[in-house]
Amino acid sequence: MKIVLLGAPGAGKGTQAKTISEKLSIPHISTGDIFRANIKGNTPLGIKAKEYMDKGQLVPDELTVEIVKDRLANPDCEKGFILDGFPRTIPQAEYLDKVLDSMNIELDATLLINVKDADIIERMSGRRTCPNCGASYHVIFNPTKVEGICDVCSTPVIQRADDAAETVLSRLETYHKQTQPLISYYEKAGKLKVADGADEVEQTTARVFKALGI
Repeated sequence: MKIVLLGAPGAGKGTQAKTISEKLSIPHISTGDIFRANIKGNTPLGIKAKEYMDKGQLVPDELTVEIVKDRLANPDCEKGFILDGFPRTIPQAEYLDKVLDSMNIELDATLLINVKDADIIERMSGRRTCPNCGASYHVIFNPTKVEGICDVCSTPVIQRADDAAETVLSRLETYHKQTQPLISYYEKAGKLKVADGADEVEQTTARVFKALGI
């Protein structure tokens, strides 16, 4: 099954992608991961991407699509894949369609994990992480036994800059502006499936499997 995953930051895409990947035995392809792999491996595409990143510039859509195309050509993608983090905009989706067409690949579904902004802000701004051992908590859903102290190694937990309410609001604004139009794009193409992601992970997973028919 060939799937594109959509959803706001904090909607739980990574968690659900892992579950779908295990269920269907297909790779979860995060664009962040393949960028890092190409840069670390000093591939021609990685070297090009690094040139832009070192200048603080965005990697052009054409190059991003080439890196995605290169990954999709791997044998482990023959049975399918979950593409997470790309496309983010309509032009990227149009580039991706051309690439998939050239590879004789047809998307089976675009899965939107739908979570209200208010729930995302509560979910992300409440996250806390241990800087020492990496354990993660949530002030409401998974609090530390002693307030502000890691259960595992007794180090004071922190809120990452990415999880601060102002940062979350800014990321959501960018998402609505750039990525949300993709929902209409894939709906018109007849590919859109929607799963409510507001509840516990297990309930969301059940809805995801139902939406995908797996």
